[in-house]
Amino acid sequence: MHLAICGSIATDHLMTFPGKFADSLVPEELDKIALSFLVEDLDVRRGGCAANIAYALAKLGHRALLVGAVGHDFDVEYRGWLDDAGVDTSGVRVSETRHTARFVCTTDAAFAQIATFYTGAMAEAREIDLSTLGDFDLVLVGPDDPEGMQRHTRSCRDRGVAFAADPSQQLAWADGELIRDLVDGAAYLFSNDYEAALIEQKTGWTPADVQAHVGTRVVTRGKDGVSVYPADGPAVEVGAIEGVVAVDPTGVGDSFRAGFLAGVAADLDLERSAQIGCTIAASVVETKGTQEYELTRDGFLKRLGAAYGDTAAADVDAGLKLG
Repeated sequence: MHLAICGSIATDHLMTFPGKFADSLVPEELDKIALSFLVEDLDVRRGGCAANIAYALAKLGHRALLVGAVGHDFDVEYRGWLDDAGVDTSGVRVSETRHTARFVCTTDAAFAQIATFYTGAMAEAREIDLSTLGDFDLVLVGPDDPEGMQRHTRSCRDRGVAFAADPSQQLAWADGELIRDLVDGAAYLFSNDYEAALIEQKTGWTPADVQAHVGTRVVTRGKDGVSVYPADGPAVEVGAIEGVVAVDPTGVGDSFRAGFLAGVAADLDLERSAQIGCTIAASVVETKGTQEYELTRDGFLKRLGAAYGDTAAADVDAGLKLG
């Protein structure tokens, strides 16, 4: 299966605050908020939702085309890193004037996060014509320049190409009309539980309405695992990996999506696909940075088997091309 992963490519600046943001918030004074948090460390990492997903897919043995817009600084080191990992970066547009997007995030002791995102070259994603980049079996349209997201989504619909909708971070500011346009007709809709509620609130759709506009809904629930709602049949519930020592939640959702898509590409069922997603997500949450984790075939299958059983591990072993 040929996959294209469209979305943000960014540099992550990750910081850790030892206290809790909530302790510094005064509810009745939030309109005057002016806070500064003294952080303990700073990690500068490679990131961006699409890059994280494409990287994780490569770790799972699947070479996907990365589609997004970057600055010239991307060619200094980031492109080589992804190429070496097994990502196809030929679909990346390089801006003549803008820097690569930048994500600045502070995580507190309760794993709450406050983040800002500099768009930079990502704004030029709208200039990318997906139809010129080849033929695809499935396109994931992740958080990106809004006009770029719409262009990619409409290109898929117009050409009859299956697509997965993953608006995630863009839901906070998007209105119901835009969200409906990005979701309608998707073969898969990815969200976490909060984002699922936000989609319903902003579109005015009930869960049943959302389901009627997509094929399969995939709702991640953090430590409570994931719920997968197919177009037909009962929901599939998969628990999260137990015994995880959480270090940084950044990029965990991206890695889950990659794992799920790797399962779909290997023609595995929804349960196995979700189990792959949960297993690789456990590795990411235990690591600082979104592309810094180690993944070996034996270690991955052992962890998956311990959580979901020997039959699950055997099915995944037969389906994936892990190194």
